[in-house]
Amino acid sequence: MIKRTVLIVLDSVGVGALPDASLYGDEGSNTIKNIYKNIDNFSLPNLEKLGLLNIKGLEDIKKNQEFLASVGRCNEKSKGKDTTTGHWEISGLILNEPFPVFPNGFPKEFIYEFEKRIGRKTIGNYPASGTEIIKVLGQEHIDTGDIIVYTSADSVFQIAAHENVVTLDELYKICEIARGMLKGDLGVGRVIARPFIGNNGEFTRTKNRRDFSLAPFDKTMLDYIKDDNKEVYAIGKIEDIFVNQGITKSVHTTNNKDGIEATINAIQEDFDGLIFTNLVDFDMVYGHRNDVIGYAQALKYFDEKLPEIISNLKDEDILIITADHGCDPTTTSTDHSREYIPLIIYGEKVKSNNNVGTLDTFACIGKTILDILNIENNIAGYSIAGNII
Repeated sequence: MIKRTVLIVLDSVGVGALPDASLYGDEGSNTIKNIYKNIDNFSLPNLEKLGLLNIKGLEDIKKNQEFLASVGRCNEKSKGKDTTTGHWEISGLILNEPFPVFPNGFPKEFIYEFEKRIGRKTIGNYPASGTEIIKVLGQEHIDTGDIIVYTSADSVFQIAAHENVVTLDELYKICEIARGMLKGDLGVGRVIARPFIGNNGEFTRTKNRRDFSLAPFDKTMLDYIKDDNKEVYAIGKIEDIFVNQGITKSVHTTNNKDGIEATINAIQEDFDGLIFTNLVDFDMVYGHRNDVIGYAQALKYFDEKLPEIISNLKDEDILIITADHGCDPTTTSTDHSREYIPLIIYGEKVKSNNNVGTLDTFACIGKTILDILNIENNIAGYSIAGNII
């Protein structure tokens, strides 16, 4: 009997362009494969032992005849390619319409009302790289106290402020005000606090980022597990993505290293239910900056820590490694890419040398977890528990 699932989302580690990728400008994207192709002698030996390169679309790198896990890939049924959409679909909610994006910035009427409510003026209000916009507007922000607002190709409203000009408490409060206003046609997936420090020409973003998501519109996998009196232990930005809905315990980490250590500590505890981890650095630090080498090094670090994660699993645990979208650092785009996500399932009771192929929706992950935990539910997707155990 399996009592607990450890679900690790490698944020943005996609495994190939989806059939509709051209609608998003993402033809040819394949985050994992293109890193292998662009880095000499690159390998992820521990993930490869589990069967990473047996996932459809990756076999031509180096297919293993024998591997230790059940593997496959998942298609995204929801419209969009952002963090919230991906995590919600993993947990059983499919979006028929994408979250709105604002390629020309946010409406003047909204900005005017927002400024009234927060008691500060704003500058920016256009799509931009977060590191670039603080280079351009950072000193003006310090001189005037006006906060920097911007967006991207994703459904986000981002607010940047120097920590010596706007305290973190005030910045988070400003984000909460924005979150309360951005609903309906303005209902972006996330409002993001982007604090930074330093002097002009040397501004750097800090680890005090926070995400303020919309609340899920229906019950997710997390709610069903919590309602069954089991634990839902959220690590990383999971608590933000789900607005603490369906979560019993959380640890807010600042980077992959912290997230991996928190996951290992959680595994060492004794409880039934779900450990749900997001490792954000792949996306936030490397993918959006087209840093191929940094992305590759982050993957190797996770791979090096994987044996420690596995050695701490209990016999009644299963480990699921997946992603939420792509962010191929080898393409000209600095935005997320519309990709399949990997599915690697490992445990004492899980079949090895087992390829489940391509699943119709990310939601099959949540459906399978609930099936394994014997929890009745009404989320989207279908269970593959019978194919992996």
